[in-house]
Amino acid sequence: MRDFVVRVVEKLHVDEGRDRVSVVQYSREPEANFYLNTYATKDEVLENVRGLRHKGGRPLNTGAALQYVKDRVLTESSGSRRLEGVPQILVLLSGGRSYDSVDAPASALRELGVKIYTIGTRYSDSRELQRISDEPSNALTVSDFSELPSVQEKLVDSVDSVVVRVTPTTPTVIVDHAAPKKDVVFLLDGSDYTRTAFLAMKDFVQRLVEKLNVMENRDRVSVVQYSRDAEAHFYLNTYTGKEETLDAVRALRHKGGRPLNTGAALQYVKDSAFSPSSGSRRQEGVPQILILLSGARSSDNVETPASSLKESGVLIFAIGTKNSSRDIERISSSLTHAQSVSDFSELPNVQQDVLASVNTAVLEATQISPTVWVDREIPRKDVVFVLDGSDGTKNMFPAVLDFVQRVVAKLNVGESKDRVSVVQYSRDAVAHFYLNSHSRKEDVLENVRNLRHKGGRPLNTGAALQYVRENVFTAPSGSRRLEGVPQMLILLSGGRSFDSVDAPAAALKELGVQIFPIGNRNSDSRELQRISNDPRNALSVSEFSDLPNVQQQLLSVVSTVVVEATPVTPTATGKNAFVCCVLFCTMPKDDVAVLVTDGKKNITFFLLSWTLGLNT
Repeated sequence: MRDFVVRVVEKLHVDEGRDRVSVVQYSREPEANFYLNTYATKDEVLENVRGLRHKGGRPLNTGAALQYVKDRVLTESSGSRRLEGVPQILVLLSGGRSYDSVDAPASALRELGVKIYTIGTRYSDSRELQRISDEPSNALTVSDFSELPSVQEKLVDSVDSVVVRVTPTTPTVIVDHAAPKKDVVFLLDGSDYTRTAFLAMKDFVQRLVEKLNVMENRDRVSVVQYSRDAEAHFYLNTYTGKEETLDAVRALRHKGGRPLNTGAALQYVKDSAFSPSSGSRRQEGVPQILILLSGARSSDNVETPASSLKESGVLIFAIGTKNSSRDIERISSSLTHAQSVSDFSELPNVQQDVLASVNTAVLEATQISPTVWVDREIPRKDVVFVLDGSDGTKNMFPAVLDFVQRVVAKLNVGESKDRVSVVQYSRDAVAHFYLNSHSRKEDVLENVRNLRHKGGRPLNTGAALQYVRENVFTAPSGSRRLEGVPQMLILLSGGRSFDSVDAPAAALKELGVQIFPIGNRNSDSRELQRISNDPRNALSVSEFSDLPNVQQQLLSVVSTVVVEATPVTPTATGKNAFVCCVLFCTMPKDDVAVLVTDGKKNITFFLLSWTLGLNT
């Protein structure tokens, strides 16, 4: 399989401005070995493909892998140029039948315009591969993967013909790729607490640096390691090229020592790393970024030096484990800039989130619009969390609350923006607070942190859904449904319902509520799919401690639904653009009213004489 990928890549024109390549390997769960924007030359891609090691694991979840590719790989932040009209090609090599459903994620990829080619062996399910691919002819089969060279030319020819066919002459949107420059300092916990985790931390830094545009007049990078005291391995002006920087990161050795003085390290970074003599360009208006990785609670005060850094304009992104979560929240610039993992081996799971947050913050700091040349208002939404508080979820409840906090941290909570409510249920349901109870994100988060497990049995999910419809998604409780604000329900259920869910779920859908259920291995997946508006919106984890793994997927789907449910007429910025809406009549001959707007509020009506043939 690896040799086959090498041969296909050799046929491509790999270059930053030409073809881009990514490789994902999967079994129970998928993992990106590298993304579309990780390597810009063919030699780099080939070297990394040759160095791939077999992942192992079971069962084979092809559906989850396809969903991962959609959410994490074929995205702009990972190097996809779909919005520029560049053809998106997925080549799947599968040696067995999938244990999960492939239909919904394959359909979602095709809806994005992704061309899917599948190659299987005699152990694969040929009908499954045909369902995944765009058309049956794109599903290829060999007796075993040693015969892959026999289909190589057919695949390459087919891909080339598709690229010619689907490449549009005019891109659908125009994106400004002029990324602002930035100064990035990594502050790494090198104490005795992270001895076994340091390789994972170092690998994380490498992956992020690979995504940066490191050069003298663009991005600059510094790395500081600390335990009792802090030490700079190199400063912002030490290296001017990406390869030099990566070599220095690869050469890092664990510092060791205790106690962990994060506060002193933050002060050191402010005084020494973010200084003009060390290469900081703060006085030139270049955004200053600090990315902290901490694996334990600090022995000294972190709030004063963190505040000092923020006051000087430094944007702090903090990543910690469960042992350092309190420090992380106090240090980071905002809750959206704080990430938590159970241990640092899970850092790849938050890599894209961190990178996206950094890019967004930099764009905001430099007042450059990250969108295309269309200005859209941020949609408002009413979000209700319905949490399983029955006896069966007692031990899992802290993980559930942590997940709710993470999702709320990503929302734009405000009286006229996003609103949040939380309901907990077992035999019966109770609202902890309503959509109009709190208008500040801090108040919502504080109340979520203070929630106590309800307890009780049996689990009546149907009754809970009915309760939410009658008591929460109502105008007196703060619902803005009648104003056209999207209504969202996020259900976390840890077991099968003892009552019927069909009627109350249908009633909510009739109101226009979008339902996103999340279950664990004790839940009934078919029940959750029936509750949701779309089976693809029903997510599942093995344990609720794995909820962070589906957080980004949930947020992506919620954002997509909000955009669909809240249409906003695009307004052109910086252009003399006109939007013409033609109102066709149903008579064979009639006048046609044309509404012309310059994108603001100046509206002109023209009446055109137009002959319409009904048969055309």
